[in-house]
Amino acid sequence: MITPSDRLIVAVDVDSLDAARALITTLSPLARWFKIGSELFTREGPAAARLVKDAGAHLFLDLKFHDIPNQVQGSVRSALALGADMMTLHASGGPAMLRAARLVADEGERDDVILVAVTVLTHFSESEFNSIFASKRKVEESVLVLAKIAQAAGMNGVVASAQELPAIKHALGRDFVVVTPGIRLPGASKDDQTRVVTPEQAIRDGADYIVVGRPITAAKDPLAVCDEILRRMADA
Repeated sequence: MITPSDRLIVAVDVDSLDAARALITTLSPLARWFKIGSELFTREGPAAARLVKDAGAHLFLDLKFHDIPNQVQGSVRSALALGADMMTLHASGGPAMLRAARLVADEGERDDVILVAVTVLTHFSESEFNSIFASKRKVEESVLVLAKIAQAAGMNGVVASAQELPAIKHALGRDFVVVTPGIRLPGASKDDQTRVVTPEQAIRDGADYIVVGRPITAAKDPLAVCDEILRRMADA
C-alpha cells in the first residue's frame, strides 16, 4: 500500500554535509525520500548522495541534466552508480537527449529508476516565461508541450507545478508521473516561488510525489512540520 511517506520528497537544500546528515537523521523516522540538489552536490559531491543511501532512503538526484546527448548519457550513468532512484533532466534538452538518458537506464537494468523531465520552473510567472522564451502560450500550454515531448522520449514523468497537474494527467494519462515542487503550508511565505499550492491540494489534483524544502528545513522543528505535511496528505 502506498502511503504519504512514499510520496513526500524532502529537499535537502543545505550547504554542508554536516547539516545534511543532521537533517536526514532527524527526518528518517518519517521521510523515505530525500532530494539532493545542485547546491549541496556542488559543494560536497557524491558524499551527499551516499548520506541518503546509507540512511536506507530513496535518492532523488535533482541536477537537471541539460547537455548534448553523449554528456547526458555519462551523467545518467554516474547518477545510477550513486544509487539514484529518481533524477531530473530538462525537457527543453529535446527528444534526442532524453532518449539517450532512457537508453542508459535501460542498459543499466535499472527499470525501477524514475526519469523525470523539468518543464517550466515553478518560479516563473507566465509573463516572465513568455518574455524570456518569446512565447505567446499560456504556461499550461508550454508545460503540456514539454510533457508530451518527455513522454514520447521515454521519460517516466515530469516535474510541474500543481496548477498544471490536472491538464497533464488528462492529456498524458494517470500513469505518467508528476513530481510537484512549490509546496507551501497555508499562510506561509512563497519565498522565490510563484506557482505554489498546499500539500493537500497537490495530492487532490493528482501529484504522485510532492517536493518540500524550506517549509521543513527552515522550521524550528522540522520533524513536526514533516508530520503535519504527511497528515495533510493523508487527509487529502
